[in-house]
Amino acid sequence: MHAPPLDKNQKAILRKALRCLGNDVASIESSFLHYLYNTFGRHLESPDYYLFKALSYTVRDRLMSHWKQTWLAHYQAETKRGYYLSMEFLIGRSLNNNLLNLNLDDNVHEALSEAGKVLEDIESAERDAGLGNGGLGRLAACFMDSCATLQLPVMGYGLRYRYGMFHQRIQNGYQVEEPDQWLGYDEYPWEIRRPDYTCVVRFGGYTRMYKDTHGNGRLIVHWEHDEEVLAVPYDVPISGYLNQTVNTLRLWSAASAKDFNLTEFNAGSYFEAVAEKNDAENITMVLYPNDSSENGKELRLRQQYFLVSASLQDIIHQWKRSHGNDFSTFSANNVFQLNDTHPSLAVAELMRLLLDEELFEWDDAWKIVTKTMAYTNHTLLPEALESWSSSLFKKLLPRLLEIIYEINARFLALVAMKWPTDQKRYQRMSIIDSHSRVRMAHLAIIGSFSVNGVAALHSRLLREGLFRDFYQLWPEKFNNKTNGVTPRRWLGVANPGLRQLLTETIGTGWLTDLSRLSQIEKLIDNPDFAARWVAIRLKNKQRLADLVYKRTGITITTEALFDVQVKRIHEYKRQLLNVLHVIHLYSQIKSREVRSWTNRCVIIGGKAAPGYVMAKMIIKLIHNVAHVVNRDPDIGDRLKLVFLPDFSVSAMEVICPGTDLSEQISTAGKEASGTGNMKFMMNGAVTIGTLDGANVEILDAVGEENFFLFGLHADEVEERKKDYDPEALIAEDSDLKKVIDLLESGHFNQFEPGIFNDILASMKFKHDPWMTLADFHSYVHAQEKAATTFQNKELWTKMSILNSSRSGYFSTDRTMAEYNSDIWHLSPVEVKSLSDEKNATKS
Repeated sequence: MHAPPLDKNQKAILRKALRCLGNDVASIESSFLHYLYNTFGRHLESPDYYLFKALSYTVRDRLMSHWKQTWLAHYQAETKRGYYLSMEFLIGRSLNNNLLNLNLDDNVHEALSEAGKVLEDIESAERDAGLGNGGLGRLAACFMDSCATLQLPVMGYGLRYRYGMFHQRIQNGYQVEEPDQWLGYDEYPWEIRRPDYTCVVRFGGYTRMYKDTHGNGRLIVHWEHDEEVLAVPYDVPISGYLNQTVNTLRLWSAASAKDFNLTEFNAGSYFEAVAEKNDAENITMVLYPNDSSENGKELRLRQQYFLVSASLQDIIHQWKRSHGNDFSTFSANNVFQLNDTHPSLAVAELMRLLLDEELFEWDDAWKIVTKTMAYTNHTLLPEALESWSSSLFKKLLPRLLEIIYEINARFLALVAMKWPTDQKRYQRMSIIDSHSRVRMAHLAIIGSFSVNGVAALHSRLLREGLFRDFYQLWPEKFNNKTNGVTPRRWLGVANPGLRQLLTETIGTGWLTDLSRLSQIEKLIDNPDFAARWVAIRLKNKQRLADLVYKRTGITITTEALFDVQVKRIHEYKRQLLNVLHVIHLYSQIKSREVRSWTNRCVIIGGKAAPGYVMAKMIIKLIHNVAHVVNRDPDIGDRLKLVFLPDFSVSAMEVICPGTDLSEQISTAGKEASGTGNMKFMMNGAVTIGTLDGANVEILDAVGEENFFLFGLHADEVEERKKDYDPEALIAEDSDLKKVIDLLESGHFNQFEPGIFNDILASMKFKHDPWMTLADFHSYVHAQEKAATTFQNKELWTKMSILNSSRSGYFSTDRTMAEYNSDIWHLSPVEVKSLSDEKNATKS
């Protein structure tokens, strides 16, 4: 797909090839049956997975001409291009999204109906693509969707993991990780293998320096590597909404440069014979290997370098195909967005390629790097900012370590000119810390022309705290780009009932301009509109109840308040605070303290990192509390607690439309942005949350009367740390004391004594960074207010409509437009179909 434009004869041939690819019902049915019977050798009564494959090939065929035309349009436009480098792209299922973007839903429904099949059954057979973990990867997928819809020439680069994060199974309340072999044993139907664009990535060895005696006597550095790994690209189409644009997500798969050692094999050393092949393939075997061991750390660093080296080699290869060795306009025509610290090695690797491969002088190479790199930070937690030991760098990437040392030396000279005697500042800002570790965020900041946070509060805290020194040096680099989510996936696909109501009411334009949702606010007092809104929400709640029953066997009633917290399990996200509230409600019922009661179902979901012991114990606590609450006859339907296992994108598509109350309860100042809050808001959920991340902007959008706010503010958290006394809080708050007493008594672990002692100790620790108990009283009060409000169905419906109507700002279309206007400066490229070109020629 890097080919030059087609001539007239080639276009005529391509048109002939496309004649059989009509979008009418008969053509779709014919294509579907052709693939089912002739390609896969199956029939209509085969398992749904084979029907899905046949249908995905049918849809992919109709993407292909647009995909080809998009490449040609970008090539002909000779325009600036963007490249999004990310270790994660959590794209979920692609069939339903492509049907929406190609406007094929109705015709495919009809075609399958004529064949006696149901589209929804076939869609559910698609496995979620295991290319990401959580918010970071899902954000990258939303960004790619919006770039295609905005017709921005942006290409994504990631890794083609054979195994995803993991499948989460619950055994006796404990998380058990099982392999997520999402690729199965066959190909991913949406990908195209591109072996002709294979790159070689090198590791290990040492460097040699010598003078170029045949040229100008410049110093040449040669990396004598001792390992080569092939990076084989697989391209995935990313379709825009009704605009014929199909951008590309290129995923690299690792392969050995040598198949296996035949001599070793013939000698009987079977494991040694394939050792090199296995070592190479391990690079893209698993998403985020557990890095608690040295081998795990080494593999993660190999993954990160593999991504940036292959991607930058590919981009330079594309450039040289059309520009030769002329890099004079390279920085004006290319921009790289680094999605968090994982791809930060791109700074050093681009320097290596320019210095060692293209023979640039240092200053000239550095100008290109610092004019093309842009860095997005996604965390406020210092411990989440990656750093790698210099010894590991020297072992794996000796040449890059030399380049990083040189970058650091030149940078510290600049710092010394600004602050001549401030040694502590030098230490804080150095890429190499006092333990000889390479700080990746510092490398990214120094090598980038733009550094952005992902919510207004997050960006302010970066400037004032984590990156304060860098902001004082380069204030012009820092900016904010509040995250968003794509409305096509999270309203159009996830909530078909609401999509139909919105389209009938305000037209289809909201799918590409979410600000148009504001038009439904004028209908907030319209009883007919409100009645349809409530009916849709009840249907969505039943879908969620069915999912809960299917995965857990627990029956929940749709009349209850669906109180939902689904996200990665982490102490700062405070699933623990949620559980404390459930125990409080349980205690109220058991103590007969119930007055005006609101039935509630609390649903918690998310995965804990395999090596994160405390997070896994919180999952265990949730299950133990649920076991007691859900089986107590005194409780009945008044309170249910559910842990929904194996949370995923496709599960979220069912969860967010059926949620009443969205839990966004992280410790203020810890969450960068959050995007789940936006998905819930778009679908009409009301938020209960702290002033953290994008909650601040959601609160600004809807007003305090439509948001259940609680807890300390970020600056109050820091102030409170000085004299934080959890024991005093317990003593002063009778409700909290009852909750802690129940936990300490072993009420929820009668046959497992002491298993929650570490959780109790962490909450009562004076230096608890998450300050869970500090916000308990305020949280309970906000929950009481939410429960009382839910009893007023008319008021709650108005709040639900208003939340959705004011969610327009939180579309990634807005986010990407801001990235483009402030950072990338790309020109949208219109893509014309071959039929459009033919008609234009005739006219």
